[in-house]
Amino acid sequence: MNGFWTTFLPPAIVLSSLVPGLIIFSLREEQVRLRIALNLFAAGLKLVLLGLMLWGVNRGLDFRFAIDFLPGGGLVLQGDATSLQFVSLSAVLWLATTIYAIGYLEDSPLRSRFFGYFSLCVSATVGLALAGNLVTFLLFYELLTLATFPLVVHRGTEQALRAGRVYLAYTLGGGALLLTGVALLHSLVGSPTFQAGGYLAPLLESHRPSLILAFALMIAGLGVKAALIPLHGWLPQAMVAPAPVSALLHAVAVVKAGAFGIIRVVYDVYGVEQVQALGLALPLLALATATIIYGSLRALQQQDLKKRLAYSTISQVSYITLGVALMGPIAAVGALAHLVHQGLMKVTLFYCAGNFAETLGIHRIREMDGVGQRMPLTMTAFTLAALGMIGVPPTAGFISKWYLGYGALEVGQDWVLLVLVLSGLLNAAYFLPLIYRGWFVAPPAEWPHERQLGSGKPWLGETHWMLLAPALFTTVLALLVGVLAGSALSPLTWSELIMNRQFDL
Repeated sequence: MNGFWTTFLPPAIVLSSLVPGLIIFSLREEQVRLRIALNLFAAGLKLVLLGLMLWGVNRGLDFRFAIDFLPGGGLVLQGDATSLQFVSLSAVLWLATTIYAIGYLEDSPLRSRFFGYFSLCVSATVGLALAGNLVTFLLFYELLTLATFPLVVHRGTEQALRAGRVYLAYTLGGGALLLTGVALLHSLVGSPTFQAGGYLAPLLESHRPSLILAFALMIAGLGVKAALIPLHGWLPQAMVAPAPVSALLHAVAVVKAGAFGIIRVVYDVYGVEQVQALGLALPLLALATATIIYGSLRALQQQDLKKRLAYSTISQVSYITLGVALMGPIAAVGALAHLVHQGLMKVTLFYCAGNFAETLGIHRIREMDGVGQRMPLTMTAFTLAALGMIGVPPTAGFISKWYLGYGALEVGQDWVLLVLVLSGLLNAAYFLPLIYRGWFVAPPAEWPHERQLGSGKPWLGETHWMLLAPALFTTVLALLVGVLAGSALSPLTWSELIMNRQFDL
């Protein structure tokens, strides 16, 4: 029984959203209750299956599913500690975002199409997280592109279609680069299972130029979704998508897929020693640093709320690449923890931005005056998430930046502290005015477009309960992972476990 369980639980986690998603496509628009039931059942089932895998891994079980796919590279899904960090984030935030999307799209057309692709997107993300080798990762990476494109263009406006074309051009181009890099490595060594420390050491001297080229191609391909400059151009334009899609793109799926891929390539394909021996760490560090500063500077210039959050994502996600590129265990812990921390904080910000837009018609920063008096709970959630992004203790963002800064000192890259301080000041410069406007400026005589969402009175006097509850839930989670960072079940502790194995500590 254990053998069956450990073999088929990884694909079952992927199928738990894939199968309901395919069924949802066939539903008529008026089948609202069935569609909601399928969405919530699938999200709940994924959490249950994930809980079983976490329980099993904690007891020393190995979860692995493999079938033949290519010579030297099968289709492999496995539940290791690194993959479970990303899958846990995806599963928890998928449930919250599903509830949010149901409320957000309550009176919208084409909901069966939306939730069908929404489920496919999560299936691709979870498959990518559970991928056990480069071939499997590449397959789900490309499926993610195809599943998210219809979500970006969901509104069907000319602006949405234009953003979709840009998104597709960038992500398909990035996929082609990743494919080329994976194919080059596959021709040299096949596609073995990911392993701590990598598997390319025997090729270091005999195939040095090929390894450097493959690394550059794969980082460029992954850098598109991770929004590393100059490959970030799709992200601000994709903000025309509905708020649940923006939350999914920024906190769980697309940008995190790119960042997670960089983690896999550096630690589980090449290995830290090989990356340093090939002289690839410093260029990656420089790229991450430039992206952090650039994203913050561009965020400061934006007057559209969602675009400011989009450029903030470009900067914040690059903290993950920065921590990886520092090549030390402490910084690596900070990078992997930030994968979760940033997701919780950023999804909260997009939930709140969606609440402002749907309830009061607020889209631009100048329209936020006094919104805290009208929607105090939403504004409180926004404020706490923004303070976390700045890095105010004891928030999750502070924990990430502390480990990144300490990790930089550990490896002798003291100048990175200046980058983190400058980034924090820029974060404060573009978030604190929003907080000030929301709480300390008098509200207008009337809001741009106030409307009633759902039936009956607004929940807690603010908005539809399905819009407010997810924002409050993720706010509490973001606070807890900061305040309880030292606990046994925190993302930080799990990250330490992963990196202890990577660095043989």
